[in-house]
Amino acid sequence: MKMLKKITGMLLIGTVALTVGACGDQGEKAQTPAYTIPGQEDGAGTSAAAQQSSSYEPLYRTSVFLGDSITEGLSYHDVLEKDNVLAGAGKTAEFALRDIDELVRRKPDHVFIQLGSDDILWPVEDPQTYSLAHYARLIDSVRAKLTTAKITLLSVTPVTSEAERTEPRYRKIGDYNGGLKTLAAKEQVGFVDLTPLVSAHSDLYDTDGIHFQAAFYPILLDFLNDQSDVTR
Repeated sequence: MKMLKKITGMLLIGTVALTVGACGDQGEKAQTPAYTIPGQEDGAGTSAAAQQSSSYEPLYRTSVFLGDSITEGLSYHDVLEKDNVLAGAGKTAEFALRDIDELVRRKPDHVFIQLGSDDILWPVEDPQTYSLAHYARLIDSVRAKLTTAKITLLSVTPVTSEAERTEPRYRKIGDYNGGLKTLAAKEQVGFVDLTPLVSAHSDLYDTDGIHFQAAFYPILLDFLNDQSDVTR
């Protein structure tokens, strides 16, 4: 029986690795972005976003952004310090539960959570229900360990039509965000829909039509800062 469970587990892991390929491998390998910035593969040069990073440090000094590879772009592009970003390629709400101890160690006053891009690709019968159940556990865990911290959920960012044709499950992003908004209301935490922001800056998608160029992230932080009920 133990051998059967081990074989079944290995098959599931193999399926997951293929399914979530768009955002990188799951688990312990989730620290490396599954995308590269055009022209900076060799690490040369300083992006405009990096040059602006100092202006955002005071605004988000006591915040931590918890999420997947899209969220990881904040530190990958040097817009925020790594201590303010706890994210990695392939992260789901379930896997993010492993980050609670590290999140607590950083003692944030505000936790922004942006997950779901990988969750909707999860190889289960009902990915949305499965994901949101873990999302609720994640919120409860953060609230239990960081009793005074503010929590804000950020919607899953839409992808390009080309990315949807390549991966039809991305067409479920709107439905997922609806469930996320309902969850936020139930848990009495903040919720920000990023869909209008992305639509207004569709020229800032990276080449895969899923992630974003460096210039998107300062715009994102300005957008969040302009909403006083979110950042204060």
